[in-house]
Amino acid sequence: MPIVPPTHSVERSLRRAGAKIVVGLDEVGRGAWAGPVTVGAAVTGLRRPPEGLTDSKLLTELRREALAPVLADWVTAYALGHASALECDELGMTAALRLAAVRALEALPVEPDAVILDGKHDYLGGPWRVRTVIKGDQSCICVSAASVLAKVHRDGLMADLGETHPEYGFADNAGYPSPVHRAALEELGPTEQHRVSWAFMDGLPKWRHLKRIRVVEGAGGSASEASAGEQLMLGF
Repeated sequence: MPIVPPTHSVERSLRRAGAKIVVGLDEVGRGAWAGPVTVGAAVTGLRRPPEGLTDSKLLTELRREALAPVLADWVTAYALGHASALECDELGMTAALRLAAVRALEALPVEPDAVILDGKHDYLGGPWRVRTVIKGDQSCICVSAASVLAKVHRDGLMADLGETHPEYGFADNAGYPSPVHRAALEELGPTEQHRVSWAFMDGLPKWRHLKRIRVVEGAGGSASEASAGEQLMLGF
């Protein structure tokens, strides 16, 4: 089935409603076991995008790497924000995503009037004016650009980390689950780059004592352990 290229449809809608500068946001690394979660922010205006732009997950690694520098020169502005593995453990994924997104937005050289956020859940919130778009990384040009820039940057960052921890295969798996990654965890245990509050730690009997229990505030204000359901959602 042919890939439908992204358009400026949502950007135009927001502009008609008064937004002069619209930024697209997309994240990468949400489901990884190691490394940061990264959010890309891209402002593109209404110009025709480079040929072949779409969601980074639909592109080959070679195509992404070739497209990223072209996009960096083509966009009006872009920035990247990260939340570390430790921050993912301490805050939980929703708050870590917001932290990375805020860092990306604050690093932009322009102040956006509206934000297009990939997905159905608004993890950003105020004071930004947010429009969520399911599969926005496929349908919105500025979100597609953000997805490619964020993916290529984080993959490079994980490859660099892999030089320090070659046994885990970060250059190939970018911190996501893989047979090589799991085997290294079973043999060597987690590194400082691993999200040790996540459920994958339960499958490592030799290292389970290193699992970090994230404490969250319950509805009544009392502290409690993050739910098993949340841990499973985050870890796999």
